[in-house]
Amino acid sequence: MKHDFEGQRRETFDTFDELKKHGEALPESSVLEVYLLAEGDEANWDAAEKALKAKGFVTERDEEGDTLIVATKAPIKIAPAVIWDVEKQISDIGLKFDFVPDGWEFGFD
Repeated sequence: MKHDFEGQRRETFDTFDELKKHGEALPESSVLEVYLLAEGDEANWDAAEKALKAKGFVTERDEEGDTLIVATKAPIKIAPAVIWDVEKQISDIGLKFDFVPDGWEFGFD
């Protein structure tokens, strides 16, 4: 099945708007973490991590063993278009290895 990038983009922009609408204090910049959910046994963890690291991202596997956490190495500007650009890059790679995007958040670790 083809991934709905336009729907994903709208959700990112809507989430950002909702955060601001509810008065959330957003940082000017932050590391961004994007979550990729493994699509069953077909997900190629090693190849996905290698491809993501080659593009300059940091990866970590969650404790439950079903999600790959992908983060920017350095803080990015917190703006919907910038977040979407990073999210799309990560999603493009993840989808090639049977991972589906499953949200993002600011990485304060």
